[in-house]
Parts: sequence; C-alpha cells; structure tokens
Amino acid sequence: MSDRSLKQTVSALIQQEGLPDAYAETVEKTILPLADRICALHDTEKRPIVVGIHGAQGTGKSTLTLFLREILLRHRNRPTANFSLDDIYLTRGEREALARRVHPLFKTRGVPGTHDVALGQQILHRLRSAGPGDSTPIPAFDKSRDDRVPREHWPVFGGRAEIILLEGWCLGARPEIDSALREPMNPLEANEDPDGVWRRYVNEQLKGEYQAFFGQIDCLVMLKAPSMECVLEWRRLQEQKLATKIRNAPEKGEHHGGAQDLRIMTDEEIGRFVMHYERVTRSCLAEMPGRADVLINVAEDHSLGLPQFRES
Repeated sequence: MSDRSLKQTVSALIQQEGLPDAYAETVEKTILPLADRICALHDTEKRPIVVGIHGAQGTGKSTLTLFLREILLRHRNRPTANFSLDDIYLTRGEREALARRVHPLFKTRGVPGTHDVALGQQILHRLRSAGPGDSTPIPAFDKSRDDRVPREHWPVFGGRAEIILLEGWCLGARPEIDSALREPMNPLEANEDPDGVWRRYVNEQLKGEYQAFFGQIDCLVMLKAPSMECVLEWRRLQEQKLATKIRNAPEKGEHHGGAQDLRIMTDEEIGRFVMHYERVTRSCLAEMPGRADVLINVAEDHSLGLPQFRES
C-alpha cells in the first residue's frame, strides 16, 4: 500500500475493529485485489452492480464488507452501500406468526423463510435507481434483542449507489434436491422436525423468491470455512464478543432498554442454534466453491487466503 491516506484508513479500521496489526497484510494481499476486481467489473458493466459476500457464521463477512466499503468509497471514488441478510430478518412478531402457521422452528431467525426478501428487493432497487438528492433508509437488526431496529433509527444512504455490498450466511445458496431432505441432518431435525415440514419449507423458499433475489448478484464472493466444526466454534466466539460488548455498554441505550431486555445465548443454546443452519451451510460448502466468482479460503485462525478469481 503506497498510498499514505489508504494506509491511514486501514490503520484506523484495524484499531476500530480491534484487529491485529497483521491484518494490514490481509488488506494488501486479499482485500485490495478484490476491490480492484470489483472496480473493473463496474467499469465493464457501466451500471450499479451488486457484490454478494457469502460465508458461514464467523468467517469475517462483516469485516471484509467494512474494509471493502471504505476502500471503494474513499480511495476508489465509488459510491458504495452495504447491507446484510441479517438486516432484513422478519421481526420477532412476524417470525412468531410464521412459527404458528408453518412450524415452531421458524421462531428462530436465520434460515430462508425468516427474511423479508421483498424489503431486500426494495432496498436494492432504491439504491440503484436513486437520484442525487434521494436518500435510502437501510434496515438494521438488533441481535441482542432479536428484533428489527425501529425504522427511525435505520442508517440512511444518500444518492445512488454504484456498488452494493450484500452479505449473508446463506447468500447465493441453492435448493437441495427433494430426496436429500428425507433423512434428518442432526438431532434438531430428528427430534423437532421428524416429518420434514420445516426443512421442506426452507427448501421451497430457496427455490422461490430467494433465487430471484440472489439472481441480482453480479459477483458472488465466497468466504469458505474449513469445516462445520469451525463454524460452531466461531459462532460461540461471536456470542462471547456480543456479551462482552453488552456488558460494557451503558445500562440504558438509545435503541433498547436495560440489560434485562437483552438476549445472549449459552453454549448449549448456540449448539442448537447452529443446527438450524447446518443443512444449508453444508450444502454451500460442498457446491458453491465451484461456481463462486471469487473464492477466499478462511483458515481455522480466521486468516484469509488469497482471492481465487474464476475466469468467465
């Protein structure tokens, strides 16, 4: 990184995110080449583009997205917006209604069927078609309260986005063949979905509106975890970090009440929680590397490998 201002941006982000100083090397070897590839695609298409960033829990999607956004915005002169599938989860009330109507497991956020895909489509459309004076509120979700942030607190993006970074654990996932759904994947499916109603509904969602949504991705980036076991361990680490963040926060916040309102999971609850994601995660780990436009292997220590670009 010869650009002094770029180094300053990277250094500030590393400090802000509590990352090791060595992450600057990851930026230089992995993130900058990816940013340049995205810029080249934007130059070729001559229109706003959507970059999808897929990765199982704990692979570093949010961190990668943050660094890409700041580099593209500040140092490549590309108006860049970002949001996550997590930001468009159905509200807790909507998921509770879905749980009553279809299957109790839908009370838990995460799987296809628990997102407001129509809202995601609306956000993409507004970001791509906005005029210079327009503004687009970007949805936000408070995981500690397991509910969507009130609309008046959503961040706002001004003008048209030339690049939209869309990230999520099941982003770009494809449905399984129906016969693959017959046998339960884990104790959660065996004990709580013995008839396969929940997993079939999830798969049907992937066949339908999710495919239309994912079909708008111009470049699919996959952060590939080494194993499902790593995903479980990383998810535990994420929850520990969230708990620490909440403990260090003021007793009363602007967007939520006191600590009694917050929902932090135990290790046992995390194990059950990750079982909700296991089927789709394993399917993506098996089939997505062969079709992703950019493949980045993630090591057990969370370090990112060099980007592997698929030539069309």
